[in-house]
Amino acid sequence: MIGKLAPDFEANYVVNGEIAKNPLKLSDVYKSGKWVVLFFYPADFTFVCPTEVEGFAEKYHEFQKMGAEVIAVSTDTVYTHKAWIEHDPRVSKAKYPMVEDRTGQISKAYQVYNEKTGNALRGLFIIDPHGIIKYMVVTDDNVGRSTEETKRVLAALQSGGLCPVDWEPGQPTLKI
Repeated sequence: MIGKLAPDFEANYVVNGEIAKNPLKLSDVYKSGKWVVLFFYPADFTFVCPTEVEGFAEKYHEFQKMGAEVIAVSTDTVYTHKAWIEHDPRVSKAKYPMVEDRTGQISKAYQVYNEKTGNALRGLFIIDPHGIIKYMVVTDDNVGRSTEETKRVLAALQSGGLCPVDWEPGQPTLKI
């Protein structure tokens, strides 16, 4: 999927604890000039997932300063998202869109749908302002992702340079 146009979608979502009146269309986000950090998680009311939702919530303003929008997706409904936000103080910190994927169509388009469970796998995609997938990682359900690593990769992609192993923002890129 790297280097390809991100599968577009239009879906209902919760933002700031409220069900949005109009669906979110992914292409509208990146066409506004923003990078997108799109992360899929298995399910609301689970164990690892709220730690990730909270982690991205705590770094959300940093991602915004980097010109990126964070979007979360699971196969739960917006009603389940809203109830989870109201129930779990960690999840209530999320001010970014939490998209419903009841039919699994978004998860299937990003090749992270688990046919056995009906849930999304733990997948993360960084999409540039042209809608091109620049980075993807999929992990086991038991392993949460690193928001710091996601920020580092986003900065590396935005640098436009050749970034060596363990490159950090502010370090020089490689010269050819």
